[in-house]
Amino acid sequence: MSKVPPALVLASASSARAQILKQAGIKFLRDPAKIDEAVIKRDYKRRGKTADDAAGALAKAKAKEVSARRSDSLVLGADQILECDNVWFDKPSDRDDAATQLKALRGRTHELITAACVVRNGRILWEHCERTPLTMRPFSPPFLDNYLAKGGKAILESVGAYRLEGTGVQLFSNIGGDYFTILGLPLMALIGFLRFQGILED
Repeated sequence: MSKVPPALVLASASSARAQILKQAGIKFLRDPAKIDEAVIKRDYKRRGKTADDAAGALAKAKAKEVSARRSDSLVLGADQILECDNVWFDKPSDRDDAATQLKALRGRTHELITAACVVRNGRILWEHCERTPLTMRPFSPPFLDNYLAKGGKAILESVGAYRLEGTGVQLFSNIGGDYFTILGLPLMALIGFLRFQGILED
């Protein structure tokens, strides 16, 4: 009898990450972590840590929190931090905050730091972090108003107030790196790990 691989658990409430896994044909359960992200970010800023360090710490904290109640499962944690000129951006709290973020990023290049890790029984088995450069074009005020009106609450789910899988792609003049990583998961690296673990066929 072949060994049944342990279930993959996504420790995130992100609809984008769930959609990435689903479209890639990866079976998973969803169990969002309950951590205070703001506390971790403040601590890492206070200690002079990099955005990469903070994103990695958030991904690990999510995975470990869920792993404590999902014994033997592979638990996937992930997080993103947007950094522009050493300033860290969070998800916008409302439409006005989204407008403020987009105006600050307009016509400039920022980096999106995406971190992910997989934990089993509290032990880290895999971790990965990527920086992706994105350049926003100098869009007009009418375009911004129209974008915010059409985007609705969905834009509040993404750091930087943009969703590349939708009309948010029109905000940019240049996008570097991997598309899936920008959306929230370093999918190709993750697939390699899952194949090694026997979750996906070789």
